[in-house]
Amino acid sequence: MDWLELEGKTIIVTGGSSGIGAAIVQELCHLGVNVVNADVREGNFNHENLFFVETDVTSRHSVENAIDVVIDNFGNIDGVVNNAGINIPALLVDERQTEGGKYEINDKLFEKIIDVNQKGLYLMSQAVGRKLVHQGSGVIINMSSESGLEGSEGQSAYAATKAAVNSYTRSWAKELGKKGVRVVGIAPGIMEETGLRTLAYEEALAYTRGKTVEELREGYSQTSTIPLGRSGKLTEVADLVAYLLSDRASYISGVTINIAGGKTRG
Repeated sequence: MDWLELEGKTIIVTGGSSGIGAAIVQELCHLGVNVVNADVREGNFNHENLFFVETDVTSRHSVENAIDVVIDNFGNIDGVVNNAGINIPALLVDERQTEGGKYEINDKLFEKIIDVNQKGLYLMSQAVGRKLVHQGSGVIINMSSESGLEGSEGQSAYAATKAAVNSYTRSWAKELGKKGVRVVGIAPGIMEETGLRTLAYEEALAYTRGKTVEELREGYSQTSTIPLGRSGKLTEVADLVAYLLSDRASYISGVTINIAGGKTRG
């Protein structure tokens, strides 16, 4: 029995070529969803239900073109998973000014993170939202982060954008709920390695936290702060997304669900 009854629905997943996005794409495809991967590059996963549209979420023209392509191919849109995002670790103040302040927040870095994580999410939500409001149904899922709830050392710009995502979720749920559209956020905690932990990312994060890359990597396996005692699986986030997209979650809106194994500030 198809308990979620998602088969045949059309869902856009931004940034679906890697990391959590790729896990979501695969899960939805296996559930019979017409999945549109809106990313700047095509991923390695192939499926008869998967449709790729090259999309730069920071560009209104690119986003609106993607929506037109989806409508031309599938006739409608049932929801979007705003997963695309970037994270560039940097300190507010780097007293050491290593490599000319390479690891201190500057305008270019700040604007790049804002552009993808906030502007991109708004552009896609607006373009899809217009379609959902017109048909009187649909779901917008915004990918946040535990750091958006608690902050994160060395990742303040990123954490701030995720806090903004949480506010978008609450505000848009109030605006669109009366039109039959649900808006829900998801905030993953410590997850298994996704392949996005590049050496450059690790070097930057380690520097901002006063550690070596080796010490940082050792910390990945430390789960003493997680009551369930382990890192989260990408498939567990994908399972939550599938549920929230389904009518089984028809009364869930305006909240950001923390999927972090019980880890909280306390």
